[in-house]
Amino acid sequence: MSDSGELAAILRVWRERLTPHMAGLPANTARRTKGLRREELAVLAGVSVDYIVRLEQGRASAPSAQVCAALAQALQLGDTEQEHLFRLAGHATGGGRISRLVPASIRRLVERTGERPVAVFDAMWNLLLWNRLWAALAGDPSQVREADRNLLWLHFTGTSDCHLYGPGSAEALDASLVADLRRSTGRYPDDAQLRQLAARLNEKSTQFRELWQRHEIAEHGPTLKRVVHSEVGTLDLDCDILTTQRHDLRILMYTAEPGSESDSKLALLATIGTQHLSDGSIQ
Repeated sequence: MSDSGELAAILRVWRERLTPHMAGLPANTARRTKGLRREELAVLAGVSVDYIVRLEQGRASAPSAQVCAALAQALQLGDTEQEHLFRLAGHATGGGRISRLVPASIRRLVERTGERPVAVFDAMWNLLLWNRLWAALAGDPSQVREADRNLLWLHFTGTSDCHLYGPGSAEALDASLVADLRRSTGRYPDDAQLRQLAARLNEKSTQFRELWQRHEIAEHGPTLKRVVHSEVGTLDLDCDILTTQRHDLRILMYTAEPGSESDSKLALLATIGTQHLSDGSIQ
C-alpha cells in the first residue's frame, strides 16, 4: 500500500476508534458506528469536512505539519502514532529538519496549566499548541492564518494583539529572537520552512533584516517581559522557557508576581478574556 493509501486507511481507523465521549462530545443521537463522524473530527481539528473526506479517500495525501498536529490532537494519538502520521504525510524528522511533533505528555501539561498563559513552539518559533489564557493574552491563534502563526513574524510585523518588550532596550529583545533563529538555521540546515520564514521576514521587516545580517548566534532564554495588551494594558511578566530534549520544543510560560497589578490583570483575562476561546493547536 502506498503512503497515501496507508494514510487514508489509518485515519479512518483512528477516527472510528475514538468515541464521542472520549472526545468530550455529546453522543445522544443514533449512530451507525461508535466512532466519531467525519464532521465531528473536522470540528475538533479545525479543518473542513471536505478535507477530511479527501484525506480518507486518498485524494489529499500531503497534509501540512500544522494540519497533522491538529489531527494528532483531535484523534488523541500517542507519540508513536503521531510520528507515524507525520512520516506518512512526508514530515519525517531528521536530515536537518525541525520536528513539529508535540508529545502527549506535553499536551497534557498545557491542558492542565490553565491559570497561566502557556504555549508550545518548535525550534523556529512556530506556535504548535496553546491554552486559553495564552490566546486571551496574545490573541486567538486560530484567527491567524497558518503561515503567520510564528512568534517572530507576529513580533516583527506588528500584527499581534499584544506587543512584547524586553527588560532593557527594545533592540535587545529583537536581537535575542533573531540570534536564536539564526542558531536554528545552523542546527536544521535542510528545513525549507525555516528558510522561507527568514526570507519573508527579510522582505517584510527592516529591523529583522539589519539584525539578521549581523550573523549573531545565541539562545533566547527566560527573562522579564513587558506585554502591552490592547484591552487590559501593560503587564510585567516573568517569561520562562523550557526546552524538551527529544524534539527541541520550547514551552513558554508567563507568570506574574503574586498580588501585583499584573497578576490582577492576568486574573481578569482569565475571567473575561477566555469565554469564547478553547485550548488549541495549529489547524
